[in-house]
Amino acid sequence: MSLAIFDLDNTLLSDDSDYLWGQFLVEQGLVDGAFYERENQRFYDAYRAGVLNIYAFLEFMLRPLTEHPLEELLRWRAQFMLEKIEPIILPAAIALLEKHRTKGDTPLIITATNSFITAPIAQRLGVANLLATEVELIDGRYTGRPLGTPCFQQGKVERLREWLRETGHNLVDSWFYTDSRNDLPLLEQVTHPVAVDPDETLARHAAERGWSIISLRETAA
Repeated sequence: MSLAIFDLDNTLLSDDSDYLWGQFLVEQGLVDGAFYERENQRFYDAYRAGVLNIYAFLEFMLRPLTEHPLEELLRWRAQFMLEKIEPIILPAAIALLEKHRTKGDTPLIITATNSFITAPIAQRLGVANLLATEVELIDGRYTGRPLGTPCFQQGKVERLREWLRETGHNLVDSWFYTDSRNDLPLLEQVTHPVAVDPDETLARHAAERGWSIISLRETAA
């Protein structure tokens, strides 16, 4: 049984769930709109350029979770799923997940986006195994602090290794699908690295290494 590992944002989804959550908060009037939109874009640009300070980003992104009761956060998250996530689930991504399941492979989503946002997305995609940046929750209230190693760049490799030790899985004949240059450390670890609608840096690297390059975006016939 092989592992089929998937990045989430701009891989299985056609957009970035972290960024869209920020937009959703602005639209709902839950944050200072002009400031939050500006900072959200700044961090997203840094991510795409491969220079994101993950701890500064998490301090920014997790702060709204500390400002509201969990019950309200869950209600907003359900609305977010319907309005922002459902429209960006790629049919070809669903088909690819099913292809691996049919082969007997074990799907695993690994994402830098925090687990508050991504847990229901993984559930919607039918993927039981999720490695995401974890968020501290004490007495039913988020503290705004990440738990353990953020699941980003080399941190994805570290979190995956921990998961492999805990579960008994291994990387023999493994797959990893991603769009991002930030995932080069993990792509180097698997048997079958696959660039999915890759950014410019990853596309160049994949071509040089002879890695597969695919698209899961719908295109006109």
